[in-house]
Amino acid sequence: MNVSTWKSSHNFRSLALLAVCVLGTTTAWADPPATRSVEVSFRDLNLSTQSGAAKLYRRIQAAARSVCQYEPTSPRAQIIWQYCVLPTVNAAVANVNSPLLTELHSGHSSPAVTALNK
Repeated sequence: MNVSTWKSSHNFRSLALLAVCVLGTTTAWADPPATRSVEVSFRDLNLSTQSGAAKLYRRIQAAARSVCQYEPTSPRAQIIWQYCVLPTVNAAVANVNSPLLTELHSGHSSPAVTALNK
C-alpha cells in the first residue's frame, strides 16, 4: 500500500492517494494488481482548526473508500478495510503531518467509527 508524494505550498495543497489492493486469490501473478488513485485537495481548509482537520479527514476517508472500492455490505468488506482502506488512510494522514488531523485519526481506525463520520 503506497500513498504517493504530496506537494504543499501556500497556493496549492493536495494529497494524492494511491492504493494497490490484492484481494483475490490467485496462483498466477502474471497480471499486476489494479492500481487506482485520487487527488484530495485541501487548499481551501485551515488545518490548524478542528473544523478544517475534520473536513480533510472526511475527504481522505471518502477517497480511500473510493480507491479501494470499499462496500460495507460486501462479504469482503473487512478484508478490504484491513488491507486497503486503513493503510491508505494511515499513510495519507501521516503524509499531511498535521497534529490535529493525526489526533482525529487516532480515535477513528475502525470501520464502525468511520461509518459514523459519514
